Amino acid sequence: MFHFLGKVGYFGRSNLQDEAFFSLISDFLSVKSTIERYKKACADSSNNGSVSEANAQFYQQEAAKLRSQIGNLQNSNRNMLGESLSALSVKELKSLEIKLEKGIGRIRSKKNELLFAEIEYMQKREIDLHTNNQLLRAKIAENERKRQHMNLMPGGVNFEIMQSQPFDSRNYSQVNGLPPANHYPHEDQLFS
Repeated sequence: MFHFLGKVGYFGRSNLQDEAFFSLISDFLSVKSTIERYKKACADSSNNGSVSEANAQFYQQEAAKLRSQIGNLQNSNRNMLGESLSALSVKELKSLEIKLEKGIGRIRSKKNELLFAEIEYMQKREIDLHTNNQLLRAKIAENERKRQHMNLMPGGVNFEIMQSQPFDSRNYSQVNGLPPANHYPHEDQLFS
């Protein structure tokens, strides 16, 4: 018979002795684990009631604190919007005014920062566009000089006409690129 050690008679005992030995060990481990589980369950059940009550009280207190904080934040928000001011004292109104003025100052500062960044970006863009414009004007002038040079060359006009014709992908010039054909007389005119 095979067991967790992998061989029969591993300790030099007979098969029956091995089976009895391992059965005794497994029963001992099983009983010990059962006792441990029982102790743990008893400890959990005795503490379970008091722990759950403490948890419930804690969560109720936390919920009450959170409800109070939410109410305070909602009132503060209404006050910032200029609503529900009748319940505030002069001191509280002055404090609210100072907070609002500081907030407006921060808002204006951020707005100015963004506007200056936008202006700086636009200035850089203007410089880039001006540079590109100058480059394009230089290319146009260069192309104009090349065209004038080509017109001065003998046969430059014919070259320019040939260049302006569209290119056919079948690797030959378009018929329109050829000089106009002379009209040949019809067959009846040839033999008369």
